[in-house]
Amino acid sequence: MNRTDKQENRFLGKVYLVGAGPGDPGLMTLKGKSLLGCADVVIYDALVSPAILEMINPQAEKINAGKRMGRHSLLQEETTQLLIEKAQDHAIVVRLKGGDPFIFGRGGEEMAELVNAGVAVEVVPGITSGIAAPAYAGIPLTHRLYSSSVTFVTGHESAGKYKPKVNWNAIAHGSETIVIYMGIHNLPYIVEELTNAGLSVETPIALVRWGTRPEQEELIGQMGTIVEQVEQTKFSAPAIAIIGSVVKMHSILSIGNRGDQEDEGETNNK
Repeated sequence: MNRTDKQENRFLGKVYLVGAGPGDPGLMTLKGKSLLGCADVVIYDALVSPAILEMINPQAEKINAGKRMGRHSLLQEETTQLLIEKAQDHAIVVRLKGGDPFIFGRGGEEMAELVNAGVAVEVVPGITSGIAAPAYAGIPLTHRLYSSSVTFVTGHESAGKYKPKVNWNAIAHGSETIVIYMGIHNLPYIVEELTNAGLSVETPIALVRWGTRPEQEELIGQMGTIVEQVEQTKFSAPAIAIIGSVVKMHSILSIGNRGDQEDEGETNNK
């Protein structure tokens, strides 16, 4: 028996990194829902919707490990250590993460630590908000008339970096559609960087808050005015930003999703 085999024998169970999707319970995968129904322990993030949490086995131990701006329930290292400990005593341990575990969800970091510790682990992908929220807002990320490429980028970089790692100049010229996760708090800086890189101040931009949930809101504007609109309407996180000509489709396609239409530049309730 090799060293890895000995490590794995320490653990009774398996950890599943499950993507909860963006919030609408109808977008939860069948595999993810099945695991929630039979889980012994579920360690979940702050942005997992209440409707998804209701799918959890009533007998399961539920632990909130959520992280929000300025409020941390558990440090990342503590969450990983907790997963390792729970796998020693329980057969099915679910790490429930908003959206998809591998899209700005630290799933890769958690999985690497679990593998290094000898814990059996499996990823169950989820629908990421960067795809779902624009769709529910009537914004196709690609369109034959407007966009043949999409860039996904985080607007909230790791603390402690000596300089920003996102190359906003390259992002500005890299594709026709830009989707920014977690960018509301840094929006003034992001807009300045993109416009300084040559993106027109008239470029359409949409902000979608609580995408796919009943409380979904959209704010539609242009790069040159969106920061002022956010301040005036007190539009806040959690939200994603969609930048590019595809945002023009919102005024047409949102009717099909919502059944009504609001003027651009105003906050719209879904």
